[in-house]
Amino acid sequence: MPKQTERRRLLELAGLFLRLGSTSFGGPAAHIALMEDEVVLRRGWLTREEFLDLVSAANLIPGPNSTELAIHIGHRRAGWAGLLIAGSCFILPAVLIVTAMAWAYVRLGHLPAMGSLLYGVKPVIIAVVAQALWNLGRTALKSRPLMRLGLAATVLGFVGLNELLLLLGGGLAMMVIQGVRGESRSFPSLFTPLLGVTSAGSLASSIAVGAVPVTLGSLFLFFLKVGSVLYGSGYVLLAFLRADLVERWHWLSEAQLLDAIAVGQVTPGPVFTTATFIGFLLGGPLGAGVATVGIFLPAFFFVAVSGPLVPRLRQSALASAFLDGVNVASLALMAVVAWRLGESALVDWVSAAIAGFSAVALIRWRINSSWLVLAGGILGVAMRWGHP
Repeated sequence: MPKQTERRRLLELAGLFLRLGSTSFGGPAAHIALMEDEVVLRRGWLTREEFLDLVSAANLIPGPNSTELAIHIGHRRAGWAGLLIAGSCFILPAVLIVTAMAWAYVRLGHLPAMGSLLYGVKPVIIAVVAQALWNLGRTALKSRPLMRLGLAATVLGFVGLNELLLLLGGGLAMMVIQGVRGESRSFPSLFTPLLGVTSAGSLASSIAVGAVPVTLGSLFLFFLKVGSVLYGSGYVLLAFLRADLVERWHWLSEAQLLDAIAVGQVTPGPVFTTATFIGFLLGGPLGAGVATVGIFLPAFFFVAVSGPLVPRLRQSALASAFLDGVNVASLALMAVVAWRLGESALVDWVSAAIAGFSAVALIRWRINSSWLVLAGGILGVAMRWGHP
């Protein structure tokens, strides 16, 4: 690739993911929807099938899924430099916002109000996710078995089946349905690197992290372990952090931990910036930096190891069937998250109207989703001021 082309691509990646990191409220499902709108629909960097394959690859390794998807996109677009630029730029705005909130929290003793902002943002996110599900579903649900699998995975997602079991189960089900012969020898070799990543995560879970008092070293090792082994939502992160930080080491109180999780949920960008908030509480600005690097570093490593594997999977009929199943299960999980987000977001006729207008603006007028998120936030704050 010529240096001028590489530089241009890196600048494009930096601009896109800095903007997404600053405006992508709503958690991983919303982040994935926003990335699909920008990367597939607007820029054409990836086909829908390629995008879905990267979503599946991110779901199959530990760590923050949407951040890993950003890293995958960067690697696919501009190589190793793109991997670092895309991931770092997606993370950086959230880290700066959360650090500022942590500073205010330490001095004020409570969180700045975010309810009015989210009142207007969440309905927009519902429309964005719904559009992404429609677009990606048309690509992923390309046969009746995949449609039936999607329906079953959605039901299982609603009843609470573990996310990783659902993803692996979807992939294995499609392998059985495909019934491909003569590829079983190539399949294990294709998945060896990915299995190695999962094994590394399991091994990391057994690492003994230092005890009290808090040191920068023990803080780094703890969040390195979390980033290496954690699957699932922010609620899983809450349970994981509570076991060590509150019950075992007493580094935080229950109230502090809940506030930290709340900050990760209500700010744009990765939910894992909860670690930034906790790091600031325990070690000031340096602690925030150490905790942030610790929790996100494994994501870059896992993507670097597993990323080159993804294109090879499509060359095997058996592995391709597995990916198709994982893609459908991933969309089912997005649908479950979108429904639950909708229950908390569409609370009255105004929020429903915001969601409806956003859907029309996305589909009919092709308005950029980031502008809609910004407009929703401004409207929410304005309504709160008008009705104190």
